[in-house]
Amino acid sequence: MRVIVPIKKVIDSNMQIRIKADKTGVEDSGVKMAMNPFCEIALEEAIRLKEAGKATEVVAVCVGNQKSEDVLRSAFAMGADRCILIVTENKIEPIDVAKTIATVARHETPGLIITGKQTIDDDNNQTGQMISALLGWPQITFASEISLENDKIISRREIDGGAQKVESKLPAVITADLRLNEPRYASLPNIMKAKKRTIESATIEQMGIETKSRIKIINIEEPPQRKAGVKVSDVKELIEKLKNEAKVI
Repeated sequence: MRVIVPIKKVIDSNMQIRIKADKTGVEDSGVKMAMNPFCEIALEEAIRLKEAGKATEVVAVCVGNQKSEDVLRSAFAMGADRCILIVTENKIEPIDVAKTIATVARHETPGLIITGKQTIDDDNNQTGQMISALLGWPQITFASEISLENDKIISRREIDGGAQKVESKLPAVITADLRLNEPRYASLPNIMKAKKRTIESATIEQMGIETKSRIKIINIEEPPQRKAGVKVSDVKELIEKLKNEAKVI
């Protein structure tokens, strides 16, 4: 069974985010970039399925500019068998990414697509669900545990009231939650080998995907600075402040 894992390049989560001077977006020039953490979790799960003999091939797919090769090299170093870069210089929205991944899936015929539940830049939480709709496949979102049994997948997903166990026939789309696993660190030998691996490539136009902007960003601002907290000496003083100053009781 082949597993496809969509990958996105984002600003490293350890970097300080800065707003552009014209307030049209986030400054990403000269900033350290990395694989989206939830994509890392999805890739780790796909690799574990292969190591367990449940999958035969792991294919990482990235939709982005030519510089996105970096994250695909990281995917190779983690253990992906093949990497595909769909090149576009345009800023694309989740629906365009979903259409592209669905097109790749129709060609590659995977038994499973595992995506991160969201990316840490836009936090849209849409791509996995859209891929499922475009392919007409069942979906399991926010998976915190996955197991494969014959021709079905069993997943534990976290919900507001606790946890839910869901079964689905294959092929299917899974979106990975934070607690699904802890991604491995790529070894230095694998990182060096990844630099020599071949990344398959095509343009988004060659895939037959027409990209267009559907959302207009009017203004982006940093959140207001929070006031410093106040230390209290005892419970009595805390209650007085909650009652008289915060007026919450």
